[in-house]
Amino acid sequence: MSPVRSCSRTACRQPAVFTLTYVYADSTAVLGPLATYVEPHCYDLCAEHAERLTAPRGWEVVRLPSEAGQPSTDDLEALANAVREAAKPTPSTGAEPVGQGVEVGRRGHLRVLRSSQPKHEK
Repeated sequence: MSPVRSCSRTACRQPAVFTLTYVYADSTAVLGPLATYVEPHCYDLCAEHAERLTAPRGWEVVRLPSEAGQPSTDDLEALANAVREAAKPTPSTGAEPVGQGVEVGRRGHLRVLRSSQPKHEK
């Protein structure tokens, strides 16, 4: 299987750059950037077929900008910072008991546990 998706049109071997989907309730065809994953009832189109796309009479074609799917460098930097922050170890506060719980139910090999109340020293 080729890592590059090709146009859904018969006999077209060009690489797909757009994804076409339909919103039947609104009589709308939506043409946007190539979807990340292949979805059923969506069609991948090359640039030529996307440009020549027409919809049935009474339908509207909505063309989404193709740059919308490309993250900016600011977005990538913010994502990297969020990942770094999430990866930092958090100091244990001791508020939640670890490894202690009361079994309140069982289904097969799964157990439902409720946290036990921490024991306070007097």
